[in-house]
Amino acid sequence: MPGAERGRRGGRHGGGAAGPGARLGGGAAGPGRTAGPPGGDEASDDYSLTRVPEEARRSWFSVAVQRFGQVSSFQQFMVGAVLGYGMTFTDALIAITVGSVMLEVVTILLGVAGVREGVSTSVLARWSGFGRKGSAAVGLLVAFSLAGWFGVQNGVFAQGMHDLAGWAPEWAWALLGGALVTAISVHGFTVMAWTAYLTVPAFLLLAGWSVADTLAGHSLRDLLTGAPPGPVLSLAEGTTLVAGAFILGALMTPDMTRFNRRPSDVVKQTLLGVTLGEYAIGLTAVMLGHAARTADVVGIITTSSGLWGTLILTTAILKINDWNLYSSALAAVNSADVLLGRRISRRGVTLVIGAAGTALSATGAVEDFAGFLETVGVLVPPVAGVVIAEYYVVRRYRADLEQARRTGRLPDTAPDWLPLSLVCWAAGTLAGEYLDAGIPAVNAVLTAFALYAVAGRALETRRRVRARHTPVPDRTA
Repeated sequence: MPGAERGRRGGRHGGGAAGPGARLGGGAAGPGRTAGPPGGDEASDDYSLTRVPEEARRSWFSVAVQRFGQVSSFQQFMVGAVLGYGMTFTDALIAITVGSVMLEVVTILLGVAGVREGVSTSVLARWSGFGRKGSAAVGLLVAFSLAGWFGVQNGVFAQGMHDLAGWAPEWAWALLGGALVTAISVHGFTVMAWTAYLTVPAFLLLAGWSVADTLAGHSLRDLLTGAPPGPVLSLAEGTTLVAGAFILGALMTPDMTRFNRRPSDVVKQTLLGVTLGEYAIGLTAVMLGHAARTADVVGIITTSSGLWGTLILTTAILKINDWNLYSSALAAVNSADVLLGRRISRRGVTLVIGAAGTALSATGAVEDFAGFLETVGVLVPPVAGVVIAEYYVVRRYRADLEQARRTGRLPDTAPDWLPLSLVCWAAGTLAGEYLDAGIPAVNAVLTAFALYAVAGRALETRRRVRARHTPVPDRTA
């Protein structure tokens, strides 16, 4: 994932002024400074602005089951059903493969950076192409997007439960679901892991039950070779659907992998989680879409599995929604630290965002919000491209990160702005939005990555040449 190469701390990058460095240790809050954690307890705040220490790292399984919970979610079932309704099984397989490969590459690169540095995506962005204030902009984008999706998916949960149990209005289910997810997210990584231990196996049982029930009496050959029952989706449209459905989750991978112990853990859990999630769940939903001749996955599950199937399906929504809320809070904490110069509690932010999202979903205000969130979502993929290019190619601040890592801290300073990242961010967004050929999310990531890698290396080489030819002042005079 991110990373940047060293240079003079707080120096120039991309020809723009980096601005004054910001100290990142403890101490009193003030402009450009970070206050110590509320109550001095970083563990209770899930190390939202500091490195996760080695003693707080978790087993591979506890992180992997949560990653699998994300990619084996209700959303993945919906994507697979839409593919099955509009594509042949072979074309859907190709779309899932292409989209999954792109997601796995991005997820692994970002995840490895997360486990190395032990910090969230938005904090890592300070030394991975964006600078302090740039990371705050990234944090605001992520916090806003994920908070919105939290509200949208909570609304889906409420609607599903209302359809199942008509004795309670949708707003009551929205309040219940939002309160439950908020309570889980407030308590942080440990409780979220236990939630995954319960919901992921339940969802897998649901998938098996749905396949056996819905596919019974259908010819497997017909499902694998038959024409799509609905309006045809092109291969590009199908691949875009797969890649776009999880690109925000891929960007937020360091929020999760900072709790891993080694990079190999990230590779294993990504290959297992994305492969099983995309293929096992996605292709299962493709066949269900063919068999039921509809893209209405809620209807498929309700019909095939009844009451318990619907209840288990809602646990899948809850499982991905706790990470929507958790990552939104982490991003908001970083933005507040940079823009306000003060440290705020992750738990408190989680409560505020959870309450707001729950209220909006209860009132139905988020029903028309999904389209707007998808529009805002075009800004997300280029961020991953910039972070990966800086951390692995340009590497300007990698030496600073590695030196500080030995002490368990973060570098003392970071630039305020790195203008090159803003240019590449904009270029990637335009490429993703307006290039006709290819896959929009892939176009956006590759454009931002290539432009930042080439320009960043050229500017870093020029900076080093200038540094070598700059006379060293005679301090003995």
